Amino acid sequence: MFYKDERLALFIDGSNLYAAAKSLGFDIDYKLLRHEFMRRGKLLRAFYYTALLENDDYSPIRPLVDWLNYNGFTMVTKPAKEYIDRDGRRKVKGNMDIELTVDAMELAPHVDHIVLFSGDGDFRPLLESIQRKGVRVSVVSTIRSSPPMISDELRRQADNFIELDELRDVIGRPPREEPSYAPRETESAE
Repeated sequence: MFYKDERLALFIDGSNLYAAAKSLGFDIDYKLLRHEFMRRGKLLRAFYYTALLENDDYSPIRPLVDWLNYNGFTMVTKPAKEYIDRDGRRKVKGNMDIELTVDAMELAPHVDHIVLFSGDGDFRPLLESIQRKGVRVSVVSTIRSSPPMISDELRRQADNFIELDELRDVIGRPPREEPSYAPRETESAE
């Protein structure tokens, strides 16, 4: 439940929200997302957290990060760390939990309601602490994926759980086709 006069802040765990939406078969339209929550209350801040690979010539997330930065979102990024796992596979690590937690704790005295876009159970103590300060917390994730993208502990701690799939018609768009780099076959003139 939202109240028109309450001060809101959004905290978006970028990789977690992306994975949840992808598991439901749609992409997030961040312009619509921002407008939806501006409609629900007095939106003070919309934070978006993601790690970026610095050494890639082109990162697929870079256009999104730039767009969000110019369109009312507060971007919080840090360099992702690359490593090779014991099976020889390239892995990328870029956890933003601490940055999100610190920002939420700092902003809590200035808002009435925080909306967390993540299903990560590591955020349960954050929700508990923010609630002790008198701030209501809603969590946006999904239980409709297999497995569910939200931890049971986080869902139980939240004042309000918002099923991401129920926001599909409001903030979603069809997924973009993955670019195909295979050369097109040409018809031969026989």
